[in-house]
Amino acid sequence: MSENPFDPSQASAPPPPPPPSQDHPSGIVAEQRQWAMFAHLSAILGAVLTSGIGGWGTFLGPLIIWLLKKDTMPFVDDQAKEALNYNITVAIVFFALWVLVFITLGIGFLIAIPAWIVIGIAWLVFTIIAAIKSNDGVAYRYPFTMRLVK
Repeated sequence: MSENPFDPSQASAPPPPPPPSQDHPSGIVAEQRQWAMFAHLSAILGAVLTSGIGGWGTFLGPLIIWLLKKDTMPFVDDQAKEALNYNITVAIVFFALWVLVFITLGIGFLIAIPAWIVIGIAWLVFTIIAAIKSNDGVAYRYPFTMRLVK
């Protein structure tokens, strides 16, 4: 009896697909890239859940992730510190604008409100860019950031 290549009962199953590759062009494993992304995005979550941009919630998430992962994941250590420093810097600027408002007995609102809007939009944009870059395995550096946590 000859084999019929068109008979489905006689056909052999195709080989299984190869497992997905764990290699990434950056050389950083997926778990580290995801935790680094979470460090940046946790600032947005903190702003939503607490007092908004410039409040304590924006740097609480990056701080927790940094403390948990700094010894085991070098890329997360770097990116969580970067997110932490950036959010502390933004909080300091927001606080300084509040001081300006109080010192000038409210007249400083003319400067503070537009500044808060511009800084808030820039904060959101830079945080999203940082999350995307870190998920790609790129060590992102925020502009205008004081490096307080080393």
